[in-house]
Amino acid sequence: MQFRQLVLLACVGAGSVFAGPIQNRHLVLPKDAATHKQAVEKIFLDSYAAYKQFAFGHDDLEPVSETFTDGRNGWGASIVDAMTTMSIMGQNDLFEEAVNFASKIDFSISHTTDTTSVFETSIRYLGGLLSAFELSGQKHPILVQKATQVADKMSQAWSLGNVIPYGFVDFNTSQPTIDTSNIAEAGTLTLEWSTLSKHTGNDTYRKLAENSVRHIAGLTPPLPGLAAQGIDPTSGNFVGAYVSWGGGSDSYFEYLIKYPRLSNINDNIFADTWATAVDTSMRVLARTSTVGNHLYLADQQDDGTIRHIGSHLACFHAGNWLMGGKMMNNQTIVDFALKLADACWNTYESTLTGIGMEAFGFFSSDGNFTGATPTSDDLAFYAQHGFFLYPGSEYYLMRPEVLESNFYAWRVTGDTKYLDRAASAVNSFNKWLKAPAGFAGIWNVNEANSGFIDDMESFWFAEVLKYLYLTFDDPNHISLDEWVFNTEAHPFKAPPAKATYGSGIIGGGSSFAPFKSESGELPEISFAPVLRKQIKDQLGL
Repeated sequence: MQFRQLVLLACVGAGSVFAGPIQNRHLVLPKDAATHKQAVEKIFLDSYAAYKQFAFGHDDLEPVSETFTDGRNGWGASIVDAMTTMSIMGQNDLFEEAVNFASKIDFSISHTTDTTSVFETSIRYLGGLLSAFELSGQKHPILVQKATQVADKMSQAWSLGNVIPYGFVDFNTSQPTIDTSNIAEAGTLTLEWSTLSKHTGNDTYRKLAENSVRHIAGLTPPLPGLAAQGIDPTSGNFVGAYVSWGGGSDSYFEYLIKYPRLSNINDNIFADTWATAVDTSMRVLARTSTVGNHLYLADQQDDGTIRHIGSHLACFHAGNWLMGGKMMNNQTIVDFALKLADACWNTYESTLTGIGMEAFGFFSSDGNFTGATPTSDDLAFYAQHGFFLYPGSEYYLMRPEVLESNFYAWRVTGDTKYLDRAASAVNSFNKWLKAPAGFAGIWNVNEANSGFIDDMESFWFAEVLKYLYLTFDDPNHISLDEWVFNTEAHPFKAPPAKATYGSGIIGGGSSFAPFKSESGELPEISFAPVLRKQIKDQLGL
């Protein structure tokens, strides 16, 4: 690979780039922002009241059945995930109640027969506990004690001498599940585990998470900077060559730039790998739709075929690129990211409900392969909107990513169109997602009566409602220049920014060894077991 300087970077000195602030310094909220903020807070309070009535102490509410599920080991996921949003909203009584509950969780065992996802447990429980500790001014050290307890059990994922953690651990036997993993599961731990090291003084946690990412970034990828989605913890090799910014890969790329900002680490491998991934994505994966000229990032299959598909999960990329683009003082990345945000928002404003779907297909000048055969109705929809609802993925699972990127776009640009978009989403949620108890996802975002998904995931509290609330809140509250959000939207306090992030050199951290991978089955994108069953039943699988 020939080293080259990123042509998009404004260079200062020998390849270095002065870091810039992330947030616009001149944000002005319109008068109606307070009304929209109150509307978001009401959705949160109504949702949590329903959870308390029918599911308190359990992981999730089933808003149609008016009962509960325990898809996250029965430790009260919705309570721990909601704590940081309670703190940010100033819901102090609810927050203190949640802290009291969290102080009594027994993480030494699973309260269900399920194994424990290291990724999901790290971003929800570990991240939620540590962020709540920081947001509360470090008043509740019991939260760090509980975080330590759950992390010590999860550390068994590395217990066989492997650098890449196994994705699941049986908490009741303290044994990892020997299976393939993906880079999102293995590479989305650095924020949480390094923060635990900071508050405990035990650097082992940081090293475990950081070394996993170093290993992934050090492998020769299918495309420069773009690691393959699958990885085998036993061998440390990639499994297949699938490349995507969507589920299974997403938050690995997300943390490559967030970890340097949170840690101010001087090693450039993280920021440089992220910048290389962005550069390659703009050159190789970026596609413009033949209708509407919407800018998307396609996937690349094992055989190198471009797959014209996007997803709600992948739509985090705009916010992530806005953050990294501002950190690297790179307006080209910022402008590209804003176009990605527009395309993702188009998947909301084009549907009957005004809400986006799980996955979508599109066509570009280089072809129309999506992996599915669109119907005549799909083609008609595409001809009007520049995308179509991907067959079997027409549902809305209460995901945050489009609104997450919309939040970043507002904080970076100050353009009030992003406030209008957030307000539109709030109205759509109130119109279409109100369930018998609380709120629920829906099976088809382009139908009026598709039915509710009988699950209110904890990230509804942690992510969707937090990003919406902060969009309308005082921009100085949880500033993007002072806090770094984990992938579950739990903010960690960041130090003052360094002068530069990354070397400004593309490909500098890449291996010269040939790409190699193993064959094998990739794990499913992490759904709670009960939700996985609902989706399979709905699709007749």
